[in-house]
Amino acid sequence: MNSDELRHAARSLNDGTAQIELAVPSIHCGGCMRKVEEGLRKLDGVVSARVNLSTRRVSVRFNEPRVPPLDETLTRLGYPPHLFDEAGERKDKTFSSLLLGLAVSGFAASNIMLLSVSVWSGADGATRDLFHWVSALIALPALAFGGGHFYRSAWQALRHGRMNMDVPIAIAITLAYALSLYETINHGEHAYFDASVSLIFFLLIGRTLDHMMRDRARSAVAGLARLAPGGAIVLAPDGGRDYRPVGEIEPGDHLLIAVGERIPVDGRVIAGASDLDRSLVNGESDPQPVASGADVQAGTLNLTGPLKLEATARAENSFLAEMMRMMEAAEGGRSRYRRIADRASALYAPLVHSAAFVTFLGWMAYTDGDWRKAITIAIAVLIITCPCALGLAVPIVQVVAARRLFEQGVMVRDGSAMERLAEIDAVMFDKTGTLTMGRPLLVNQADIPADALAVAASLGGQSHHPLSRAIARSAEGAIPVTDLDKVVEVPGFGIEGEAGGAVWRLGRAEWALGRSGETGTVLARNSEEQARFVFRDVLRPDAEATIRRLQRAGMSVEMLSGDSEPACRNVAESLGITRYAAALMPADKLARIERMEATGHRALMVGDGLNDAPALSAAYVSMAPASAADIGRNAADLVLLRDSLAAVPLAIDVSLRAGRLIRQNIGLAIAYNIVAIPIAVFGHVTPLIAAIAMSGSSMLVTVNALRLLIAGRKLPAAEPDRAPALHSHERPA
Repeated sequence: MNSDELRHAARSLNDGTAQIELAVPSIHCGGCMRKVEEGLRKLDGVVSARVNLSTRRVSVRFNEPRVPPLDETLTRLGYPPHLFDEAGERKDKTFSSLLLGLAVSGFAASNIMLLSVSVWSGADGATRDLFHWVSALIALPALAFGGGHFYRSAWQALRHGRMNMDVPIAIAITLAYALSLYETINHGEHAYFDASVSLIFFLLIGRTLDHMMRDRARSAVAGLARLAPGGAIVLAPDGGRDYRPVGEIEPGDHLLIAVGERIPVDGRVIAGASDLDRSLVNGESDPQPVASGADVQAGTLNLTGPLKLEATARAENSFLAEMMRMMEAAEGGRSRYRRIADRASALYAPLVHSAAFVTFLGWMAYTDGDWRKAITIAIAVLIITCPCALGLAVPIVQVVAARRLFEQGVMVRDGSAMERLAEIDAVMFDKTGTLTMGRPLLVNQADIPADALAVAASLGGQSHHPLSRAIARSAEGAIPVTDLDKVVEVPGFGIEGEAGGAVWRLGRAEWALGRSGETGTVLARNSEEQARFVFRDVLRPDAEATIRRLQRAGMSVEMLSGDSEPACRNVAESLGITRYAAALMPADKLARIERMEATGHRALMVGDGLNDAPALSAAYVSMAPASAADIGRNAADLVLLRDSLAAVPLAIDVSLRAGRLIRQNIGLAIAYNIVAIPIAVFGHVTPLIAAIAMSGSSMLVTVNALRLLIAGRKLPAAEPDRAPALHSHERPA
């Protein structure tokens, strides 16, 4: 990429700086993050550099107009960058390459082991040499397709003057194969092709599982960006219409927004009336009526009537763009969490290199220069200390825990989330759609005359408004449908039709009755009230029990909502929540999460709305119900697949158990090395025995992880019919 391409991809900010985001696929650990950030921050003109490990992105802010040499610097550091279109293809290729390497090395390991059985059984002479040569040929594809992952990583590290865990792995594989080939050429009795290939196979199992768990933590920013329409119809002063891309819409342009379209930029209504889905802004499912003079935000959905808008901001300065910037910053901050495996492996490479090198020198001195014996023992040390058990310790537990949670109705999107979930001390809930079911329910059906309910259900069945649909649902199967003529929906007010020579209206009382000052939802016949409708929200099953269980566990529980203060107080009192905040915008929820972290708390955020996405991304760990918007699910670490909130404390419990097993596995891997290294150093282990011991340690941590499948309680079945209701309250149509 040249400076012109980078300048074109950068986004200018209002403070004289620009920001660019690049994909860096070779970043894979906390050490990579630090090296990239430190290297970029040293460049002249760079204000900040942040790495998002989950999405393998680096975000750089620099002073305009000069573009720093980002491409050259990252390439020199060993992390060549790409623009997103290029990186998107590489992501899938990485997983395919891992699967291919795993398949080839597994096939090679099993076949070489079969050939080795004949050698162990006493085959000698030409037969033994033949088996060794066949093993050498079978091992070559495994080294190329499987070992290539470790060779490339080790080479990148060495050529840029740094070390990583793949360096000793690459050395062990190469030396084991080279020594085996030397022994085969010289008709030696022992060859260790099975050791080198088995090593590759077990290491690739851990690497593939780790990649799968990391790959689930995809960015939700791309999904949020899809909410922005590609353009809009711009009205010319002479009455002409011109479709213009969203990036070319300027403040002052007049836009025509049809029913079902999302608003492309922030604007003001200058003609028309409609209902807007503003869940992106406030998280509430109730449509909000708008008319001339109302301000509207980019990304909100026009539901019931065409609107004419005047644009008040460019696309890059709109509400939707600000939401995306908040999420990018939040995801970058959360990805800085250093996983247990990264922390445990920080000292691995130098210790293993030192042990193998000292062993080689010691045996060279002890045997008066017998390099074959010295290098054989050094290879055994490298193999027996290869991080198969350490590489499997974390991902195998995460995979088993993810399976257990899935069986209980929780889908894990990011393996490290379980590590973070075990460390939380606070839980923050969204209200609508999370603590409540997010859909209105008619509560005074018994007080409404049957004929009035029949007309209301017939009108409501022809509307998309949530309250109209609630009336229609309440009468399904019990009330005969009434035939209506000339049915028309009046955006922002309600729906109207004719029956029996009378005009019937269902909707806002002020409109239906023709009297100002009236509130609520009514059915009117020729402007005379026939019925008044009262709705309530329904709490999720087990919501109250879940809150109590979290509070008993010592968690601080708080509710954050974009709804009104009375509605929030009603929910909080019903559930026993003492701390809540109402009328919050997305930035307000994000700020609350950040204040919690600033005071040393680690919060779990549970939310479902579009407006919760920045907070879900910023929280230490996050969950979203399966009913959540796509953006909310993509921003969350875990997704609840059932209506019951009992899965929240269950997930915390499983994560605590998984954390203990991970620490046990790392302890077992360390204990194995403490016992095995001295035995190998003193020459009591051949490379073949070292490979068997290494495989045994991998199996040990796997068996330990499987204990999670038989531990703990099962999630109780949800009981929707027994879900508690909130106090009844009127809601306008």
